Amino acid sequence: MKIAIASEGKEVDSEISQRGGRAPYYLVFEDKKLIETIKNPFASGSGGAGFSVAYMLTNKKVNLVIAGKIGPNMKTALKEKNIKFKEAVGGIKEFLN
Repeated sequence: MKIAIASEGKEVDSEISQRGGRAPYYLVFEDKKLIETIKNPFASGSGGAGFSVAYMLTNKKVNLVIAGKIGPNMKTALKEKNIKFKEAVGGIKEFLN
């Protein structure tokens, strides 16, 4: 299972970002191992970040998205793509354990 976690930084010891569509980074894990760090190209700019991030993560074949807050547009897009999502707070490393 591939899990994408919204992150405030590039490292596993970063905090989960509270901004799903506007998170600075997404860390992608498979079997609790970091396999990719994505600098979110939609972190700044005009509207539509939630939809854009959902489609980007679909292309990465992600099964679960975790962020502090996932907005309604992002939730809709994730549901359309059959990607599960969960809201969580705290450190990424602690969440993986």
